[in-house]
Amino acid sequence: MELRKMTIKEIERILFSQNVSLEFLKTLEKDERKAAQNLLKKYRREQSERKRVDALYEYEKIAESEGFHAVAGVDEAGRGPLAGPVAVAAVILPLGLYVPKLNDSKKLSESARESLYGLIKEQAVATSVVFVDAKTIDEVNIYEATKRGMYEALQKLEVKPDKALIDAMPLENLQIPSLSIVKGDAKSASIAAASILAKVTRDRFMTEMDKLYPEYGFKHHKGYGTKEHIEAIRKYGPSPIHRFTFEPIASMVMNKPT
Repeated sequence: MELRKMTIKEIERILFSQNVSLEFLKTLEKDERKAAQNLLKKYRREQSERKRVDALYEYEKIAESEGFHAVAGVDEAGRGPLAGPVAVAAVILPLGLYVPKLNDSKKLSESARESLYGLIKEQAVATSVVFVDAKTIDEVNIYEATKRGMYEALQKLEVKPDKALIDAMPLENLQIPSLSIVKGDAKSASIAAASILAKVTRDRFMTEMDKLYPEYGFKHHKGYGTKEHIEAIRKYGPSPIHRFTFEPIASMVMNKPT
């Protein structure tokens, strides 16, 4: 059938069958129907996105070429806030899995993160998310607390990984080979997926904490040091989930009249 005699639905079915020929695309370029041209633009956007996501698997593909088949990405969310836990996630993805919009969680909208959270949980080989609470952060410092969380998240994966890709932080005592990647959440699909799970899980937790401590506005800032949050701490004092070693809370507590 000639392309000009095809319906828009028929063209769409061929375009997104992943078996479209170069000849078909060249012919479609000449189709004067606006709907046909819109389909072509949509197809090209999707192909561009597929290439971008595929490039995120570079580290995973290298690992597979080295003989590793269960590569876990590890990342955290919540190192900087004044309240709440740090969340750490570990994710093993099927190699090359296409997850549209997959990226560093900080580059995504809340709605995009929520949507990707479901896709990742559904399609990943294995996932785990752990919290390290504010008390532990105060006891050992945020760096050590995050490292503890990373070890625990890897340990809790239902499928044992044979290599780990970690966002920035080296794990010297890990019993499997690992690679620390600076800004890994923007360079590795597995780490990006972990960053999304950690961020969404932590944000949901802080929204729940808002119900217990509504005076601090956790559902809005998720524990970060906004002007409104700091003013609330000055007015009400820190809550049980605040980090007492973080400034300005540490100075507030130290200078509190006895």
